[in-house]
Amino acid sequence: MVRKAKIQDVDQMVALINYYAQKGEMLPRSRSHIYNSIRDFNVIEEDGKIVACGALHVVWDNLGEIRALAIDPQQSGKGFGKEIVEFMIQDARELELPQVFVLTYLPKFFEKIGFKQIEKNELPQKAWRDCLNCPKFPNCDEVAMVRVIQP
Repeated sequence: MVRKAKIQDVDQMVALINYYAQKGEMLPRSRSHIYNSIRDFNVIEEDGKIVACGALHVVWDNLGEIRALAIDPQQSGKGFGKEIVEFMIQDARELELPQVFVLTYLPKFFEKIGFKQIEKNELPQKAWRDCLNCPKFPNCDEVAMVRVIQP
């Protein structure tokens, strides 16, 4: 069900991500940003509608970030979040990334799929590049979590 995002998915992805951004639950993403990072994004589509999206962004040779994970609120609880994250974990494994991290307001969700909470200052400075554009910077209230990728 999960597939790599396509250009024609961008408008739906922007709407889904920015729905949560308007609620203060994630960073907003512009169409330009999504186009520039389209190869990072994955989606789940049902009946022609994008019901979930998320991106795996390579930060460095030993670290990836799962970002912009958004599930259509009407589709919550159907397992789409876990499915798309596991797809990205497999992508990270194929890239031979030893670990991925996430900044989240939903630590219980990520704990269920193998992530462990860490202190934000344990992440390398490279991981904070996008944080400079966040209105909450430098007082981030998200939880940092990491998952080690087994080969």
